[in-house]
Amino acid sequence: MNKTNDKTEYMLHTPLRKLIPSMALPTIAAMLMTTVYNLTDTYFVSKLGTYATGAVGVNASIDQIIMMAGSFFAIGAASYVSRLLGARRKEKAEQILCACFLAALSVGLLVLALGTLFMDGLVRMLGATDNILVYAKQYATYVLIAAPFMSSTFVLNQCLRAEGAATRAMIGSVTGAVVNIILDPIFIFVLDLGVAGASMATAISKIISFVILIYPYLARKTVLRLFPGKLPVSGADAREVGAMGSSSLLRNLLAILAAILLNNLAGMYSESALAAVSVVNRISMLFLSVCLGFGQGFQPVAGFCWGARHYGRIKEAFSFSIKVVLIGLTAFCVVVFFLAEPIIGLFTEKDREMLTLGILSLRSQCIATPLHAVAVVVNMLYVGIGKGKGAAFLSTARQGSCFIPILPVMVVFFGEYGVAIVQAVADILAAMLSLFFARKAMKEITELANGSEL
Repeated sequence: MNKTNDKTEYMLHTPLRKLIPSMALPTIAAMLMTTVYNLTDTYFVSKLGTYATGAVGVNASIDQIIMMAGSFFAIGAASYVSRLLGARRKEKAEQILCACFLAALSVGLLVLALGTLFMDGLVRMLGATDNILVYAKQYATYVLIAAPFMSSTFVLNQCLRAEGAATRAMIGSVTGAVVNIILDPIFIFVLDLGVAGASMATAISKIISFVILIYPYLARKTVLRLFPGKLPVSGADAREVGAMGSSSLLRNLLAILAAILLNNLAGMYSESALAAVSVVNRISMLFLSVCLGFGQGFQPVAGFCWGARHYGRIKEAFSFSIKVVLIGLTAFCVVVFFLAEPIIGLFTEKDREMLTLGILSLRSQCIATPLHAVAVVVNMLYVGIGKGKGAAFLSTARQGSCFIPILPVMVVFFGEYGVAIVQAVADILAAMLSLFFARKAMKEITELANGSEL
């Protein structure tokens, strides 16, 4: 009980300039490390040729399918758990954690079974052309084996952050990423396993991350126990998790649909266009890692303060987070904008079409990213305070309502160049929408803060 009280006091009374970075930086480091190993994976595979590079990009949608399976429960659990801990309801928080972990594990097993059974049709649906098919199937095989570990890892990771243990969450993610980076060249080149070797390295790294993240729970080094005595949760609790997790579910579902459409349209032009889009999507995750990492550092603070009715502190935390991501991402993107050509050149030596489209796509992302960072923080505000409908709409805007409708328009008017810049245009539109939601939320929180002071 003292551990719970200490953590609550830490979340509610630590100065925000210290608290939010302390929560965000481990998350950002973990996500950046994951992005680095994805880029490393792509870099080594690119030495096998454009077809192999395109295959890795196609299979990124399999990662998103697994993410969709796990993050529905992970985001829903993290939002609810942080609010329950803020309200000092530890036993209920443990029940939610356990139920969501087991559910995510079960869905991961289902993804493994169905993906293996229908693999040929799956990779073709995701955008694999005839030239890419054999590589895509090799990569998919071992990633699917790791699906149950990956899906349940999301819950462990998010709930560690929800109770304020962001550093422990980081250690699990970073260790897995380092293992992947080490194993990639060994499996691909030394053992001459090619694309299959890259997939094996990824699967092994995901399993190692799972083991590291579940250990603190099993060793009782966490505030929450993973397997409490009373497991069943009520219908109201399930609806609460579902309401918040639905934003992640819809976001990932639309991200998968958007990726399928984009891959198939890019593949209609050439494998070079498909490879260019695939590489830039992985590079842009560097930007998104900072956005999402800082947002996820802010989100449990908002949840704790909402549960404890510290409304004024939510306003301060939101304002601080917006300023930091705007300034930080703008500086980062300026540097990448001017280095776009040598960055894309790392992934292709002779394919001029891939180089040209990749530079255009990367520079457009640099322009849009600072605005997208604002949208991420607004989305995390809605997740943190339990506003499920707003969170769902905001989380799906980027690759849903602001992407899918404009994709055919961009292709008709700009061809393969439209394919290259469509994500940046969608990000700008989503950021504009988020400003309306930010104003609405701040109005409500201000009224609550004023009422609590009376």
